[in-house]
Amino acid sequence: MASQMNVRRSAGQRQSQRSGAGPCIVASYRLTHHRGANATPYGQACLAIRVQEQRREQSLLMCRSTPVEAPAAPAAEAPTADADPASMDIRVGKIVKVEKHPEADSLYVEQIDVGEPEPRTIVSGLVKFVPVEEMQDRKVIVLCNLKARNMRGIKSNGMVLCASNDAHDVVEPLAPPAEAPVGERVYFGEAGKTQAAPAEPNRVQKKKLWEAVQPLLKTDSEATARFKDDVMFTSAGPVRAASLKGATIA
Repeated sequence: MASQMNVRRSAGQRQSQRSGAGPCIVASYRLTHHRGANATPYGQACLAIRVQEQRREQSLLMCRSTPVEAPAAPAAEAPTADADPASMDIRVGKIVKVEKHPEADSLYVEQIDVGEPEPRTIVSGLVKFVPVEEMQDRKVIVLCNLKARNMRGIKSNGMVLCASNDAHDVVEPLAPPAEAPVGERVYFGEAGKTQAAPAEPNRVQKKKLWEAVQPLLKTDSEATARFKDDVMFTSAGPVRAASLKGATIA
Protein backbone atom coordinates (compact mmCIF):
# COMPACT_ATOMS: atom_id res chain seq x y z
CA MET A 1 0.00 0.00 0.00
CA ALA A 2 1.46 3.30 -1.08
CA SER A 3 2.47 5.66 1.71
CA GLN A 4 0.49 8.84 2.12
CA MET A 5 1.32 11.88 4.19
CA ASN A 6 -0.71 14.83 5.20
CA VAL A 7 1.07 17.92 6.51
CA ARG A 8 -1.03 20.39 8.39
CA ARG A 9 -0.32 23.33 10.58
CA SER A 10 -1.05 22.81 14.26
CA ALA A 11 -3.96 24.87 15.48
CA GLY A 12 -2.97 27.65 17.83
CA GLN A 13 0.74 27.23 17.07
CA ARG A 14 1.05 29.76 14.23
CA GLN A 15 1.86 33.17 15.70
CA SER A 16 2.46 36.56 14.19
CA GLN A 17 4.43 39.05 16.20
CA ARG A 18 5.23 42.63 15.45
CA SER A 19 8.12 44.77 16.60
CA GLY A 20 8.76 48.45 15.98
CA ALA A 21 10.70 47.68 12.79
CA GLY A 22 8.45 45.05 11.16
CA PRO A 23 6.70 41.65 11.54
CA CYS A 24 8.35 38.53 12.85
CA ILE A 25 6.61 35.25 11.91
CA VAL A 26 7.12 32.06 13.85
CA ALA A 27 5.58 28.90 12.45
CA SER A 28 5.59 25.41 13.83
CA TYR A 29 4.35 22.31 12.15
CA ARG A 30 3.17 18.89 13.16
CA LEU A 31 3.54 16.01 10.82
CA THR A 32 0.70 13.50 10.69
CA HIS A 33 0.56 10.49 8.49
CA HIS A 34 -1.65 7.49 7.85
CA ARG A 35 -0.94 4.18 9.43
CA GLY A 36 2.12 2.63 7.92
CA ALA A 37 3.37 5.86 6.35
CA ASN A 38 6.84 5.36 7.75
CA ALA A 39 6.77 1.61 7.99
CA THR A 40 9.10 1.16 5.05
CA PRO A 41 12.54 2.71 4.42
CA TYR A 42 11.03 4.58 1.46
CA GLY A 43 8.31 6.05 3.63
CA GLN A 44 10.81 7.06 6.26
CA ALA A 45 12.97 8.76 3.61
CA CYS A 46 9.97 10.67 2.25
CA LEU A 47 9.10 11.80 5.75
CA ALA A 48 12.66 13.02 6.38
CA ILE A 49 12.68 14.98 3.09
CA ARG A 50 9.36 16.63 3.94
CA VAL A 51 10.64 17.65 7.38
CA GLN A 52 13.73 19.22 5.79
CA GLU A 53 11.57 21.16 3.29
CA GLN A 54 9.34 22.48 6.05
CA ARG A 55 12.33 23.61 8.11
CA ARG A 56 13.78 25.41 5.04
CA GLU A 57 10.45 27.19 4.41
CA GLN A 58 10.28 28.25 8.03
CA SER A 59 13.83 29.62 7.89
CA LEU A 60 13.00 31.63 4.74
CA LEU A 61 9.91 33.10 6.39
CA MET A 62 11.96 34.17 9.37
CA CYS A 63 14.64 35.79 7.19
CA ARG A 64 12.11 37.75 5.13
CA SER A 65 10.20 39.02 8.12
CA THR A 66 13.15 39.98 10.35
CA PRO A 67 13.87 43.72 10.04
CA VAL A 68 17.32 44.72 8.82
CA GLU A 69 18.93 47.32 11.00
CA ALA A 70 20.44 50.32 9.23
CA PRO A 71 24.20 50.65 9.72
CA ALA A 72 25.15 52.97 12.53
CA ALA A 73 26.11 56.46 11.43
CA PRO A 74 29.81 57.25 11.89
CA ALA A 75 30.61 59.16 15.03
CA ALA A 76 30.92 62.88 14.45
CA GLU A 77 34.38 64.32 14.92
CA ALA A 78 34.91 66.45 17.98
CA PRO A 79 34.68 70.13 17.08
CA THR A 80 37.96 71.95 16.87
CA ALA A 81 38.74 74.50 19.55
CA ASP A 82 38.08 78.20 19.06
CA ALA A 83 41.04 79.93 17.44
CA ASP A 84 43.14 81.54 20.17
CA PRO A 85 46.65 82.73 19.29
CA ALA A 86 47.52 82.89 23.00
CA SER A 87 47.41 79.08 23.05
CA MET A 88 50.49 79.05 20.80
CA ASP A 89 54.06 79.46 22.04
CA ILE A 90 55.54 81.69 19.31
CA ARG A 91 58.97 83.12 20.09
CA VAL A 92 61.82 85.12 18.64
CA GLY A 93 64.64 82.79 17.67
CA LYS A 94 68.12 83.04 16.21
CA ILE A 95 69.65 80.43 13.90
CA VAL A 96 73.07 79.57 15.32
CA LYS A 97 73.84 76.75 12.92
CA VAL A 98 72.35 75.57 9.62
CA GLU A 99 73.14 72.83 7.13
CA LYS A 100 71.35 70.88 4.43
CA HIS A 101 69.52 67.75 5.45
CA PRO A 102 71.66 64.70 4.53
CA GLU A 103 68.63 62.82 3.16
CA ALA A 104 66.55 65.62 1.58
CA ASP A 105 67.77 68.28 -0.86
CA SER A 106 64.93 70.70 -0.07
CA LEU A 107 65.38 70.75 3.72
CA TYR A 108 67.61 72.67 6.10
CA VAL A 109 68.50 71.35 9.55
CA GLU A 110 68.80 74.35 11.86
CA GLN A 111 69.96 74.81 15.44
CA ILE A 112 67.87 77.70 16.76
CA ASP A 113 68.28 79.55 20.03
CA VAL A 114 64.80 80.27 21.43
CA GLY A 115 65.93 81.26 24.93
CA GLU A 116 66.32 77.73 26.29
CA PRO A 117 69.48 76.11 27.76
CA GLU A 118 70.17 74.36 24.45
CA PRO A 119 69.27 75.31 20.85
CA ARG A 120 66.36 73.46 19.27
CA THR A 121 66.80 71.28 16.22
CA ILE A 122 64.27 72.38 13.62
CA VAL A 123 63.89 71.15 10.04
CA SER A 124 62.60 73.64 7.44
CA GLY A 125 61.84 73.31 3.74
CA LEU A 126 63.56 76.55 2.79
CA VAL A 127 66.49 75.44 0.63
CA LYS A 128 64.77 76.60 -2.61
CA PHE A 129 63.81 79.98 -1.13
CA VAL A 130 66.62 81.23 1.11
CA PRO A 131 70.37 80.72 0.48
CA VAL A 132 72.18 78.96 3.29
CA GLU A 133 74.40 81.98 3.96
CA GLU A 134 71.28 84.10 4.58
CA MET A 135 69.96 81.57 7.08
CA GLN A 136 73.07 81.63 9.29
CA ASP A 137 72.63 83.96 12.32
CA ARG A 138 69.23 85.05 11.05
CA LYS A 139 66.51 86.07 13.52
CA VAL A 140 63.28 84.22 12.89
CA ILE A 141 59.88 83.57 14.44
CA VAL A 142 59.51 80.04 15.81
CA LEU A 143 56.40 78.09 16.80
CA CYS A 144 57.63 76.12 19.81
CA ASN A 145 54.74 74.09 21.23
CA LEU A 146 54.21 71.57 18.46
CA LYS A 147 54.96 67.94 19.15
CA ALA A 148 58.28 66.81 17.70
CA ARG A 149 58.01 65.35 14.18
CA ASN A 150 60.33 62.99 12.36
CA MET A 151 61.53 64.70 9.17
CA ARG A 152 63.40 62.16 7.07
CA GLY A 153 65.14 60.67 10.08
CA ILE A 154 65.69 63.89 12.08
CA LYS A 155 63.30 65.08 14.79
CA SER A 156 62.08 68.63 14.29
CA ASN A 157 61.13 70.42 17.51
CA GLY A 158 59.17 73.35 16.15
CA MET A 159 58.48 75.36 13.03
CA VAL A 160 59.99 78.49 11.48
CA LEU A 161 57.00 80.64 10.53
CA CYS A 162 57.04 82.02 6.99
CA ALA A 163 54.84 84.03 4.66
CA SER A 164 54.09 82.54 1.24
CA ASN A 165 52.14 83.52 -1.84
CA ASP A 166 49.23 81.46 -3.20
CA ALA A 167 51.43 79.61 -5.69
CA HIS A 168 53.92 78.83 -2.92
CA ASP A 169 56.79 79.76 -5.20
CA VAL A 170 57.81 82.74 -3.03
CA VAL A 171 58.44 82.04 0.66
CA GLU A 172 59.85 84.52 3.20
CA PRO A 173 60.64 83.73 6.86
CA LEU A 174 58.90 86.19 9.18
CA ALA A 175 61.35 88.72 10.64
CA PRO A 176 61.22 90.26 14.12
CA PRO A 177 62.82 93.65 14.67
CA ALA A 178 66.59 93.45 15.07
CA GLU A 179 66.31 94.63 18.70
CA ALA A 180 63.78 91.95 19.71
CA PRO A 181 65.26 89.73 22.48
CA VAL A 182 65.91 86.10 21.58
CA GLY A 183 63.43 83.84 23.39
CA GLU A 184 60.79 86.54 23.79
CA ARG A 185 57.24 85.33 23.23
CA VAL A 186 55.30 87.37 20.67
CA TYR A 187 51.75 88.59 21.28
CA PHE A 188 48.84 89.80 19.17
CA GLY A 189 47.32 93.25 19.59
CA GLU A 190 47.82 95.52 22.60
CA ALA A 191 45.57 93.33 24.75
CA GLY A 192 47.86 90.37 24.03
CA LYS A 193 50.56 91.72 26.35
CA THR A 194 48.77 89.95 29.22
CA GLN A 195 48.24 86.67 27.34
CA ALA A 196 47.91 83.39 29.24
CA ALA A 197 50.54 80.67 29.26
CA PRO A 198 50.62 78.62 26.04
CA ALA A 199 49.11 75.15 25.76
CA GLU A 200 51.22 72.03 26.17
CA PRO A 201 52.22 70.26 22.92
CA ASN A 202 49.95 67.28 23.65
CA ARG A 203 46.94 69.57 24.01
CA VAL A 204 47.89 71.51 20.86
CA GLN A 205 47.85 68.26 18.91
CA LYS A 206 44.79 66.67 20.53
CA LYS A 207 42.58 69.78 20.30
CA LYS A 208 43.98 70.86 16.90
CA LEU A 209 44.78 74.31 18.28
CA TRP A 210 47.30 75.19 15.58
CA GLU A 211 44.88 74.07 12.85
CA ALA A 212 42.36 76.56 14.27
CA VAL A 213 44.83 79.47 14.52
CA GLN A 214 46.89 79.09 11.35
CA PRO A 215 44.23 79.96 8.72
CA LEU A 216 43.71 83.33 10.44
CA LEU A 217 47.38 84.33 10.25
CA LYS A 218 48.11 86.64 7.30
CA THR A 219 50.27 89.56 6.28
CA ASP A 220 48.46 92.82 5.62
CA SER A 221 48.92 95.46 2.92
CA GLU A 222 52.21 96.50 4.55
CA ALA A 223 53.53 92.93 4.91
CA THR A 224 52.94 93.07 8.69
CA ALA A 225 52.00 89.77 10.32
CA ARG A 226 48.53 89.64 11.88
CA PHE A 227 46.03 87.32 13.51
CA LYS A 228 42.74 88.61 12.11
CA ASP A 229 43.10 92.36 12.76
CA ASP A 230 45.65 92.07 15.57
CA VAL A 231 49.30 92.77 14.76
CA MET A 232 51.97 90.26 15.81
CA PHE A 233 54.16 92.20 18.24
CA THR A 234 57.47 91.89 20.04
CA SER A 235 58.63 94.36 22.69
CA ALA A 236 60.69 96.04 19.94
CA GLY A 237 57.82 96.38 17.45
CA PRO A 238 55.78 94.37 14.93
CA VAL A 239 56.82 91.26 13.02
CA ARG A 240 56.93 91.52 9.22
CA ALA A 241 57.65 89.61 6.05
CA ALA A 242 60.29 91.01 3.72
CA SER A 243 57.87 91.91 0.93
CA LEU A 244 54.85 89.58 0.72
CA LYS A 245 51.52 91.34 1.25
CA GLY A 246 48.22 89.58 1.86
CA ALA A 247 50.15 86.33 2.21
CA THR A 248 49.47 83.15 4.14
CA ILE A 249 51.56 82.50 7.26
CA ALA A 250 52.52 78.95 8.18
